Amino acid sequence: MSALRRLSAFATRIPRVHVSGPGLLLGALCFAAALTPSLIPRAGLVQGLLAGASFVAGYGVAVAGHLLWHLLELPQWRGPRAWRLAGVVALAVMIRALWRAAEWQDMLRAAMDLPPVETVRPFTIAATALATAALLICLARLFRRAGLALARHLARILPERLALVLGFLLAIGVFGALGNDLILRRALAAFDASYRAMDAALTEAPDPPADPLKTGSAASLIGWEGIGAEGRNRIADPLDAAAIAAITGRPALAPLRVYVGLGSAETPQGRAALALAEAIRIGAFARGTLVIATPTGTGWVDPAAMMPLEVLTDGDVATISVQYSYLPSWLSLLTVPEYGARTAREVFEAIHGHWRHLPADSRPRLYLFGLSLGALNSDLSADFYDLIGDPYQGALWVGAPFASRSWAQITADRQPDSPAWLPRFRDGAAVRFLNQADMPDAGLPWGPMRLVYLQYASDPITFFSPAILWRRPEWMTGPRGPGVIEAFRWLPLVTFLQVGFDLFTGTTAPRGHGHVYAGQDYLRGWLALLSPEGWDEAGLSRLRAALMARGL
Repeated sequence: MSALRRLSAFATRIPRVHVSGPGLLLGALCFAAALTPSLIPRAGLVQGLLAGASFVAGYGVAVAGHLLWHLLELPQWRGPRAWRLAGVVALAVMIRALWRAAEWQDMLRAAMDLPPVETVRPFTIAATALATAALLICLARLFRRAGLALARHLARILPERLALVLGFLLAIGVFGALGNDLILRRALAAFDASYRAMDAALTEAPDPPADPLKTGSAASLIGWEGIGAEGRNRIADPLDAAAIAAITGRPALAPLRVYVGLGSAETPQGRAALALAEAIRIGAFARGTLVIATPTGTGWVDPAAMMPLEVLTDGDVATISVQYSYLPSWLSLLTVPEYGARTAREVFEAIHGHWRHLPADSRPRLYLFGLSLGALNSDLSADFYDLIGDPYQGALWVGAPFASRSWAQITADRQPDSPAWLPRFRDGAAVRFLNQADMPDAGLPWGPMRLVYLQYASDPITFFSPAILWRRPEWMTGPRGPGVIEAFRWLPLVTFLQVGFDLFTGTTAPRGHGHVYAGQDYLRGWLALLSPEGWDEAGLSRLRAALMARGL
């Protein structure tokens, strides 16, 4: 029997049998493994989506293996009794996993100082997983039918094996095109429209500032409504000279903040030029410290990061931020990462280009800052020639995504005795890492330029990688970092899905874990970067208390 006929015969038998015995067994094992702890605590609905997707992934691998077994004409596992027995065993495995799901989640929650859960909503998980698995299996069977139909048509003019391969390749192309054009683009357009509407909403928005040195004031070159909700929140931050002086016990300046929104100009070049003009207007280049703070995907600049910076400098600081997207960082990273890089590059060229022509003895110290996607884009904003010509003083990059250029290279080239979740790079004179518990090389002399990475071992946006699909990641070998429990085990395919789902939910972790960075850790990063004078332990304690009072 030809390969195409054997495959067709096998495929047509599946709808009558309805299920694959090996598929049920492997799918159930993947379902159970998906409920074990990973990096981020999960709600019942997310658990169900993950468990359903994992079941289908295991089921699909088993069916593919069964298909290969069939094509090789090896002895078959036949009869309804066989798959019914497999169904009973699979059901027992999944029930057992649902029974232990709360215990597994509580292990992770305890590591993050969260109270235990009373229940993980097993019925919610089961119902969601069933719906997810049914939908994915239907799509898989539709894909199989499409591939076979195309192969049969091609078999009229091509050898059957070649027709089979080309038929499924064409099916992949058709499904990919439909997914991109009809689903992904429409979904992205809907996301973009909804986040744009949220960003533009003026409900309970503060009035335009009266201070002429603030973006959006009557004297500003930038309109108040055009900077959007995140820009208005940044400019309206209540931390002023009086609030800073109350913490430090000495006179302070009011921090200068420039924010340009997507609605402020049509192009990245236009927004960068507007940011430079506004910075010149308010005297940003006359301050002691100037920071290009690249926002996250939605345009958010974390106040937990900005408060320590502005207090440590006694307000003698100006920050410049330019929005490049309305979408959350993870969505921007997976879909349109080039938008942020282009904007960050334009902004750096404008600000750095003006800064480098100022007298070296009177211009401010220039630093870069970025959180999440902002860290990736901030890294991409400058190249080797910028640094050779006239380098900035340093950068604080927080929660750098796994796709970050410099982060990946530095982590790969770390000292071999340091873990991937807290690397030591060379002698620590140029690059240092810290987390919520430690900072290797602290106290050693710095070189002329400082790069500081703040990252948590439990941050999936930093430690996700496609290679987790088939290889244990280095951050899971040897001692684990804070918040990464020993009960989190690597399994091919399942761990990839677990960390992939964690990537979407990383910001739901408690502050100080996952992708939610704490003000006191930002403070340690800025201290390492700026080495500010006039601070003793008593002053730092007051600053930490002020951060906690603001919930940062």
